[in-house]
Amino acid sequence: MKPVLPHAQLDWDDQGRPRSRVFDDVYFSDKSGLDETRYVFLEQNRLAERFAALPAAGRLVIGETGFGTGLNFLCAWQLFEQHAVAGARLHFVSVEKYPLSPADLQRALALWPELKPLADQLLKHYVAIHQGFQRITLANGRVTLTLLIGDALEQLPQLDAQIDAWFLDGFAPAKNPDMWTAELFVELARLAAPGSTISTFTSTGWVRRLLNAAGFKMKRTPGIGHKWEILRGEFLGWPADVAPPAPEKPWFARPAPISAERRALVIGAGLAGCATAASLAARGWQVSLLERHEAVAQEASGNPQGVLYLKLSAHGTALSQLIVSGFGYTRRLLETLQRGTDWDDCGVLQLAFNAKEAERHAQLADAFAEDLLQWLDQPEAQARAGVALAHGGLYYPEGGWVHPPALCQAQAAQANIELLSHHEVLELRKVDEHWQAFDGERLLASAPVVVLAGAAEIKRFAQSAELPLKRIRGQITCLAETAQSQALTTVVCAEGYVAPARLGEHTLGASFDFNSDDLTPTTAEHQGNLAMLEEISSDLVARLHLNEQPVESLQGRAAFRCTSPDYLPIVGPLADREAFIQAYAALSKDARQIPDIACPWLDGLYVNSGHGSRGLITAPLSGELLAAWLNNEPLPLPRSVAEACHPNRFALRNLIRGTR
Repeated sequence: MKPVLPHAQLDWDDQGRPRSRVFDDVYFSDKSGLDETRYVFLEQNRLAERFAALPAAGRLVIGETGFGTGLNFLCAWQLFEQHAVAGARLHFVSVEKYPLSPADLQRALALWPELKPLADQLLKHYVAIHQGFQRITLANGRVTLTLLIGDALEQLPQLDAQIDAWFLDGFAPAKNPDMWTAELFVELARLAAPGSTISTFTSTGWVRRLLNAAGFKMKRTPGIGHKWEILRGEFLGWPADVAPPAPEKPWFARPAPISAERRALVIGAGLAGCATAASLAARGWQVSLLERHEAVAQEASGNPQGVLYLKLSAHGTALSQLIVSGFGYTRRLLETLQRGTDWDDCGVLQLAFNAKEAERHAQLADAFAEDLLQWLDQPEAQARAGVALAHGGLYYPEGGWVHPPALCQAQAAQANIELLSHHEVLELRKVDEHWQAFDGERLLASAPVVVLAGAAEIKRFAQSAELPLKRIRGQITCLAETAQSQALTTVVCAEGYVAPARLGEHTLGASFDFNSDDLTPTTAEHQGNLAMLEEISSDLVARLHLNEQPVESLQGRAAFRCTSPDYLPIVGPLADREAFIQAYAALSKDARQIPDIACPWLDGLYVNSGHGSRGLITAPLSGELLAAWLNNEPLPLPRSVAEACHPNRFALRNLIRGTR
């Protein structure tokens, strides 16, 4: 079903305060929203003292039902800044069915001038907030906000987290009873860390009884303003009369946290490696980024322009969920780069170039909200693109092109990251608690944690040689901008893509070749790219005067993409393959079994690879996913999506199918 209301529908009173049209309720108290938030949520959860008690590498995780205007989040963040030591982190997870539009959020937060420095940071990064999990990184990584956009009872069961303090702040129970159900409270209990606290503005008796039944010990406490009483409590443990959650499958369970010092080697400084290094460094890890070339982004991540290309499914597949979440995360990262040279949100137009594509586009237009994608008929598409087109298609208004090296350079330049160029790792050895990286007999570096992020090159290591990664050669063609080609105003895709010019040059691409190992650009593939351009727009071919120059004179670049059999990236901890097969051999006879055997992890060894042609969208968020695995944090994606990307999925499938 198409989301009818992608954003909250608001009315504003004569004091400029927002009210929900759907729930006929206010977002905050008409007396003093700030005082109420601080009293009900911050004081009742003892957050000032808990923030002050955090060690330098510690963190506190707050969960919230009802993000609303973000007022509770900003107040918690402000209190955290006042009391927490440098190096401590705040992680805030909030579910919201109807997020405010950016304009409405800005208008609502303008009511609180004292929060403006924090509100401005939130507003800067409040872009591409779409259905599902959306991660926002703030305060240089010190504060993480994970928004779960959608119905609470659809989103929270997908969350993998341990919540230290709960804010229950949905609209009033009488106005929005769906946010105050026994099913929801069982989810809060499932996610609650030992000793988790909870508070809410309501004192309704049935709410208190349902929370008690879910394992929280609730008590009424004096209220504030026109609230006579409110509720606060703490989690005592899973209730005996409620069926426990299904046991975690051990092959997807989190490895034990690394007890040694927080140092990591990341091998490969393309999009995946730089993103992983940045996510770890933001959490205080010391990262050595090993790259065999002289600088970052020298292989597939080195193209002058890559496209934020959203190949989605109308059926909510794991890949589609990953793409929507990853697109949002990358799009927010780009806000810190230079628009025009490093990236441009010129939009992306995907042409419905045959009947099958047209049918797929119609399904997508029904499945997603218009702020993510819009169907444009041929005249509308042509007007949007600025050049003549033969077809209509889907338009992604927040999409565009990126200069991938700029993103890699920005991430690799962060504090706590040391780039070791001309370091080609050929072998990994585990000695005591450390992984050692060798280029033959020479030891290059060592650390308790290693992340393999070198695309298909990671198959050279014995520990990851069995991962089913495939190299695909891709060649782009660089075309000099002309006065006439400046009319192109958006990226246009069909079988290939062409982007508006960056620094006087359009990028056209890219070819797919599964067989060639030669990275020398070929005339034949330039011709193939020109044929793709002809299919996109013969008008643009004419505007570029391509018939007036020999194909042999064209410049381009070839590199290897790296993909997996199911087109999902491979992200997560690695297991010892032979020990895995022995431990879970019973699955070959009965795939429904969940043996109570801990996974034989290769402790401290992780992988981030297999991003194919979607690295700009999937690699940065995959860096956050790895950091969450390593820091025992809330995952930035639904648990089912993280499992679908897990390296163990291949050994598991082989066992079940009996193919080893």
